[in-house]
Amino acid sequence: MRNSQIPQVLKEYRRKNHFSVNDVSLMLHERSIHVAPKTIYGWESGQANPSADTLLVLCELYNISDILSVFGYKEDASVFRVTPSERALIESYRRHPELQKAVNKLLDLNVVRKSDEEKIQRE
Repeated sequence: MRNSQIPQVLKEYRRKNHFSVNDVSLMLHERSIHVAPKTIYGWESGQANPSADTLLVLCELYNISDILSVFGYKEDASVFRVTPSERALIESYRRHPELQKAVNKLLDLNVVRKSDEEKIQRE
């Protein structure tokens, strides 16, 4: 099971949960998974990977519910990604409110009015 995100995610979520490596070792021991803290450091540095079963237990301990998204196997639908050129366009659009009406018309956009957008956000 080779995934370059595993070490980073394991370390990040262990820290988010305020667990030390020793804490994780003890919690795994309670679940009959006997690993030394050194092994956990190895997982977090990418020198080794936990077995699939152990990874699932770690996800449970770390409260990782959407395993596929967290480890990069499916795109997180809540994340909207833009390219650098798209970001530049958006920033330019925002810097020039006097041109926004013309740009919208040029692109034939039916833009939601600001008051409608605020109403939607409150709902």
